[in-house]
Amino acid sequence: MLGTYFYHEIIRRNIIAFGTLFNNIEIQHRDANGAQASMLKVPLAYAPIQKFLARIQQQPNDASKRNQLTVPRMSFELTGIQYDPTRKSNITQTFKALGEDNKVRKVFMPVPYNLKMELYLMTKLNEDALQVVEQILPFFQPAFNVTIDLADSIGESRDTPVVLDGVTWTDNYDKNNFDSTRIIVHTFNFTMKTHLFGPIADSSDGLIKKVQVDYYASVDRQNAKRQMRYTATPKALQDYNDDGLINAADDPYIIPGDDFGFNEGLEDFGDFKTYSPSQGIDVDLWGIYGHIR
Repeated sequence: MLGTYFYHEIIRRNIIAFGTLFNNIEIQHRDANGAQASMLKVPLAYAPIQKFLARIQQQPNDASKRNQLTVPRMSFELTGIQYDPTRKSNITQTFKALGEDNKVRKVFMPVPYNLKMELYLMTKLNEDALQVVEQILPFFQPAFNVTIDLADSIGESRDTPVVLDGVTWTDNYDKNNFDSTRIIVHTFNFTMKTHLFGPIADSSDGLIKKVQVDYYASVDRQNAKRQMRYTATPKALQDYNDDGLINAADDPYIIPGDDFGFNEGLEDFGDFKTYSPSQGIDVDLWGIYGHIR
């Protein structure tokens, strides 16, 4: 249980995917004739807004300084992780997934979590801010789906909704202080609805390769005699062993993801035995009941 090492980098991948959405935003400045005078790509970094504001407000107004920080600029950060009970599934439910080594893994259902993300936009001009805002808002209605590889070991990719919760802005302009730098800050609040996987087994144990059903003549489970058994196993549809034939000898080579049919069998019974899943054999039901009595 707890203490078993595993790391799928799911949270890290969600953060990277979120930043990728906004890493190619540009603003334009036009001259008096309406012609394009300049084009600027807005820089983006993973950092809290306080870091950039402190550097902008404390740096000297000397353009020759190499460490001078300019705006417009964008940054983002992860601000919270919350469990999402509305997307909860049965915690004991499992599914089969094909791993990188073409072996099937039995994986427990992932746990739904919401990642709270904040995107910050810092500008001096209101026109610059409006250009960026209008390049973001139309894509969120209010969600935008991003496909993310959550677990490479089982090739699990899922569409992750990125939901825009709201937009706020502040203007730190002080009309009584002409030496201060004006910074308009827009804050976009997002929620990423992702899933977190637990440890994934290295073995392929638990793969179902045969289905078996016994039919009885009555619903009286103690006295009814079984009359028929139905079995189904995978049937190869191609020549796996290169012997020129497609027959039962090819069935053991079927792997998950292949197209296959089914070998079906019916057996009639006149005995009074039943199948024991724990022993994997047919046992005498009278002997079991006699021993219990």
